[in-house]
Amino acid sequence: MNTSATGASRRRFLQSASLALAAAGLASPASAAEPASPPPGRMHVGLVTYNLAKDWDVPTIIKHCTETKFEGVELRTTHAHGVEVGLGKEQRGEVKRRFADSPVQLFGLGSAFDYHTPDPAKLRRDLAATKEYIVLAHDVGATGVKVRPNGLPKEVPVPKTLEQIGRSLRELGEFGAGLGQQIRLEVHGSGTSLVPHIKTVLDAANHPNVGACWNSNQSDLEGDGFEANFDLLKGRIFSVHMRDLYLEEYPWRRLLTRLNGSGFTGFCLAEIPESADPVRVMRYFRALCLAYQDRL
Repeated sequence: MNTSATGASRRRFLQSASLALAAAGLASPASAAEPASPPPGRMHVGLVTYNLAKDWDVPTIIKHCTETKFEGVELRTTHAHGVEVGLGKEQRGEVKRRFADSPVQLFGLGSAFDYHTPDPAKLRRDLAATKEYIVLAHDVGATGVKVRPNGLPKEVPVPKTLEQIGRSLRELGEFGAGLGQQIRLEVHGSGTSLVPHIKTVLDAANHPNVGACWNSNQSDLEGDGFEANFDLLKGRIFSVHMRDLYLEEYPWRRLLTRLNGSGFTGFCLAEIPESADPVRVMRYFRALCLAYQDRL
């Protein structure tokens, strides 16, 4: 018997069978082609220093985020880490180096500026102060600044206020684009937290560098409901703030599913209360966030 010819025939048979199985969709998982659509779980888990980390300095933030596998952080102004516009050039460089030398990304800075005031002089001061903060974000290696609306003055028609906020954001978007900084509008404030109002503001801004910071408010469920409200901002969400994920009144799994389906690849940031055991809480938050995405 010609064993060489027999072996060659057997190899040809197995190759043909494998091709047939693959064509029929029956190939083993190890040999199957990658799916055409991207798998879930492309979002990143991070931390907002508001509340939980308000008393931490930068080394502590980096240490705890590294321990808990949090990939990034948004540093809120006025907190103990002290990343503020008063920092000099060398201090800004040090903050940038600390994050660059760690596995934790300095995703952004969280400001408390808003642009709904009916006082033109105050509005100009707030815009100028925001621009200083945008420069700071650039210098410390962040990628954007969170701003917010914070209310609707009773003496001004609502459409006029929303238009003013939008025009202000357009100015900031243009300024931030020159420094590689996004402007992230938090869905925030009395009246202004209604998602249709945020859409109106973003439409008035009309700038690709200006988007929303989805804030996971209960008001997201008002009006036509969660799905309709999400669709109003779909594709324009730059970041996400999330409360405690055990709160059953909010559709966390649906939010993460919709974000993933919209192609969102940014940060979902924990904005949660203080704890005597913050590392343990952060680990639970990350685990639940991944579980809602079927990544655990």
